[in-house]
Amino acid sequence: MLESTDRAREYTMLFRHRPSNTVSLALQGGGAHGAFTWGVLDALLEDGRLSFDGVSGTSAGAMNAVVLASGLLQGGRDGARAALERFWHAVAASAPAELPFNQGDEASAGMSAGIRMMLQWARNFSPEQLNPFDVDPLRDLLNAQIDFDHLRASCPVKLFVAATHANTGKLRLFSAAEMSAAAVLASACLPSLHRAIEIDGEPYWDGAYSANPAVFPLFYDCAARDILLVLLSPLLHGETPHSADEIRARSLDLAFNSTFLREMRMFAHAREYAGNSLLPRGRLERRLQRTHFHLIEADELLSQLASETRLTPSLTFVNMLRDQGRARTKAWLAAHYSALGRRSSVNIGKMFY
Repeated sequence: MLESTDRAREYTMLFRHRPSNTVSLALQGGGAHGAFTWGVLDALLEDGRLSFDGVSGTSAGAMNAVVLASGLLQGGRDGARAALERFWHAVAASAPAELPFNQGDEASAGMSAGIRMMLQWARNFSPEQLNPFDVDPLRDLLNAQIDFDHLRASCPVKLFVAATHANTGKLRLFSAAEMSAAAVLASACLPSLHRAIEIDGEPYWDGAYSANPAVFPLFYDCAARDILLVLLSPLLHGETPHSADEIRARSLDLAFNSTFLREMRMFAHAREYAGNSLLPRGRLERRLQRTHFHLIEADELLSQLASETRLTPSLTFVNMLRDQGRARTKAWLAAHYSALGRRSSVNIGKMFY
C-alpha cells in the first residue's frame, strides 16, 4: 500500500502542471547578512508575479523561510512583507549598538569592542560558561511573532529547515509539520556561542555544517521546475588570508559552504550525464533536464564586509542590506523573468563544476 502511494505521489509530481511563475527558493545562511535575503523576498513579493512552491533555508535563511511562510499564511503577500520587516527590525532592536558599514570606514573593517571581546571569550569559554542561564532573545522573538501551531497545521509552502546533528554530523531536515522555534534555533546554533539545541532528546548545531541550504528537497519533493538560489557566501573569495583571525574566518566560511558546493556540483554533473545519454530517459533524467536554476547573490557587497558584521544586526545595517537585496532582485527580474519555466538563467556547470 505504501509503495503504491509513493508511486502515485511520484507520478503526480512528474506530470502535474505548474505555471511558469512558480518557483522554489533555496535561502543560504549568513547571520545578519540574511537581511539581504529579506530584501530579495520583499522585492519578489512586491512584484507579485511569482508564487512559491517550496522554501529551503539554513540559519538566517531558515528564519527568512519560516517568517515568509508565516506571513503568507496570516496575510498573503502583504502579510509576508510586513512579517519580514517586523522580524528584522526586532532583530536589529536587540543589537547592542550601531555598526558603521561604509567601505573604507575603519570601524567597518573591524567590529565594535563588545563584539571583539565576545568572540575572544568564545575561544576560551564554552557557551554554558558564557551564558549559564541560556538566555536567547531570538527564541522569545520567534515565539512572539510566529504562531507555530497554525504554521504546522496549514503551511502555505513546502518548508525545509536544515540542522546538523551534533554527535553524527548528519543533516536533519525539519518539515513544515515539524516546525518550531527550537527547529529554527537549531538551524542557527553556532556551537561556539550557543549551547546545542535539543529536540526529542537529540542535540543539534547550525545547519550550515551539513547543508547551506539543502537543495535536494526542492528537486525531489516540489513540483516547481525553477529553483532560485539566494546566496550570501561569496563563491570566489578575495586574497588568501594570512593572519590567524583571517584564516579562522575563512576556514569557517569554507566549512559552511562546502556541502552546498558539493551538492550543486552533483546537480551539474548529473544534468550533464543525463543530457549525454543515448538511452531513453527515465523519470530522474527527465526531471534533471526540466529543472531550471537561477541565482541572486551579493558577492561584491558581502565580500567587502568583515565576517563579524554577521553578528551585528543594527537597524542601519539591516536596512542597507535589505535595500541592496531589493535592488539586485529588481535587476534580476528585469533580466531573467522571461527565462522562468523555459531555461536556467545561470550555468551551474560553469559555476559549480
